[in-house]
Amino acid sequence: MHPSPPVTSPPASTASESQRGNPPLAVELEGVLTRTHTLHEGLLRLLKHHPFQALASLGWRLKGRAFVRAEVARRVELDVTRLPYDEALVAHLGEEKARGRRLVLATAADQKVAEAVAAHLGLFEAVYASDGAQELSGVRREARLREALGERPEEARPQGATVSGPRAMFKALRVHQWAKNVLVFVPLLAAHKALNLPMLLQAVLGFIAFSLCASSVYVLNDLLDLDSDRRHPTKRRRPFASGALSVHAGLWLAPVLLGAGVAVTSLLPREFLALLGTYYAITLAYSFYLKQVMMLDVLVLAGLYTVRIFGGSLAVGVPTSSWLFTFSMFLFLSLALVKRLSEVRRLRQTNETAAHGRGYVAGDYEQLSMLGVSSGYLSVLVLALYITSKDVTALYTHPERLWLLCPVMMYWVGRVWLLAHRGEVNEDPLVFALKDKVSYAVGVIAAGVLLAAS
Repeated sequence: MHPSPPVTSPPASTASESQRGNPPLAVELEGVLTRTHTLHEGLLRLLKHHPFQALASLGWRLKGRAFVRAEVARRVELDVTRLPYDEALVAHLGEEKARGRRLVLATAADQKVAEAVAAHLGLFEAVYASDGAQELSGVRREARLREALGERPEEARPQGATVSGPRAMFKALRVHQWAKNVLVFVPLLAAHKALNLPMLLQAVLGFIAFSLCASSVYVLNDLLDLDSDRRHPTKRRRPFASGALSVHAGLWLAPVLLGAGVAVTSLLPREFLALLGTYYAITLAYSFYLKQVMMLDVLVLAGLYTVRIFGGSLAVGVPTSSWLFTFSMFLFLSLALVKRLSEVRRLRQTNETAAHGRGYVAGDYEQLSMLGVSSGYLSVLVLALYITSKDVTALYTHPERLWLLCPVMMYWVGRVWLLAHRGEVNEDPLVFALKDKVSYAVGVIAAGVLLAAS
């Protein structure tokens, strides 16, 4: 329990100001001063770091919402310096305070959180909040303020620009990341059956299912990564980290997306659903823990790319060569390491020693580069060995022409890594490739070689 600070009578200047029509200004923290709700954020942190205690919160609810707020605030520490404040409202409150107006923070948030916010902003003369026994909201909030201040205060309203909900939600889905799921079409293309319309439809359904499930995971990942994202120069603009989309919206959006993805799988073989479930379980494990373990995180990312290829194989009923799986594993490991290299490079530029929520330090730069380049060129070696195998002659009329793919791949991998060292590759290499004209040209050349060899 955190007792409320003592209530003092308004100074004479404030009282006369009130008589002129300027009563004290009361501010709600949840959803007004900040574009988020501290209870929801606290529960998410509890779920991430102490999952069994998060389950216990279901029982706390029987003792009232104020008790839940107090217990969550006691177990997790919110970084109030990085909450998504309504900057326009904060500026307005600063102006009112400079004019001598009395400001009070009257909020349904827990007393501990409210006092930390008040101390950080330095604007409020008094704090009234939920005390663990009763929640300060609604009618009780107004009655408490009347009792403490001797009058009804004016309520502060959000001052910031209204954020487009649909636009923020679209951004939270990370639709541009759906490009990764085109890998489900690879088995169909590799088997030279892209013109088989029933199979193509199955692959499209597989793509949709993976995309919906991936977006569900992206939403959960962003909810669990609020602290890390708010410390990042670009990720802090993500919808949940910035407050453009409420945490509550994310908590219902994630299961809805997952349910839609599972519904699509009803039109696909049963094995595909099992694989999609495995994919979702691995990505959840990655979001909760595996992303913090160095090297294991990039191996998991590479494996998830390969799972998409296997999913495409199950969706269309076409067996996939072990050569393709091996090639993709090495190539995607290289790309995952590009992403980590970019993050470590940022650490060096900002003179930080370690990445928040990751297992890497600034000194890992050279080792990550060595591992990534090696992995990328190993994928080219696997491609060369595949070209010399007996499997090729069954699919291609002129398999010797496939040798042209090797220098094309060597060029692209080497170029990506050189640009990564220069800091010209986005932290997500997929985003870089989607905006890179040279990557499109390489793709066209590779497609031409495959057609010439067919």
